[in-house]
Amino acid sequence: MTAPQAQSSTTPPARIRVMCVEDHRIVREGIALIINQEADMETVCSCSSGDEAIAMYAQCKPDVVLMDLRLGKTSGVDAIKAIRKDDPNARIVVLTMYEGDEDIYRAHQAGATTYLLKDTLSSDLIRVVRQVHAGERPVQPEVQARLAERANSPTLTTREIEVLQLISEGLRNKEVGATLGITEGTVQIHVKNIFAKLHVNDRTAAVQKAVRRGLIQMK
Repeated sequence: MTAPQAQSSTTPPARIRVMCVEDHRIVREGIALIINQEADMETVCSCSSGDEAIAMYAQCKPDVVLMDLRLGKTSGVDAIKAIRKDDPNARIVVLTMYEGDEDIYRAHQAGATTYLLKDTLSSDLIRVVRQVHAGERPVQPEVQARLAERANSPTLTTREIEVLQLISEGLRNKEVGATLGITEGTVQIHVKNIFAKLHVNDRTAAVQKAVRRGLIQMK
């Protein structure tokens, strides 16, 4: 009599557990749909703010986080720093519409594993999630180009960025000086240096270029 064959005890591999941090609900749901269509991954939690991201990461313990940058009071960069402080091995993929070299640099400095733009193909997003889960640090060509551009550009000082931010809010030099506690003449020197470093000739062009690069944010 033939003995019955034993059933295979092989268990399917664990799915890649993904957390999505995105302040727009329809985008968040779309990302979750893309992730959940894959047999080897699933969305285990999602949230809309940086503060929620920090709290939910501790609860969900995802394998990979997809993180937007603009999230309100606590930014994506702030959330990345906090998560990485608690878990230095956290694997965080920035997924955002912002392609400025300063945005990319700050995200990497905060501890992001890699950086993707939201016009990335869904197939590329899935591939990057798998690569990051496997311990890789893939870099998209356009992201590498932005970082190379930043490396070859003069860096604005913290004070120059503060001056530029206030200029973007419509303040004149005298008002900027009063806000920062410096003289109008010092502000003029900062503005001159800003123009030289950004290769522009007026305040409007300086603000536009700074926003595009991610040096400042429009309020």
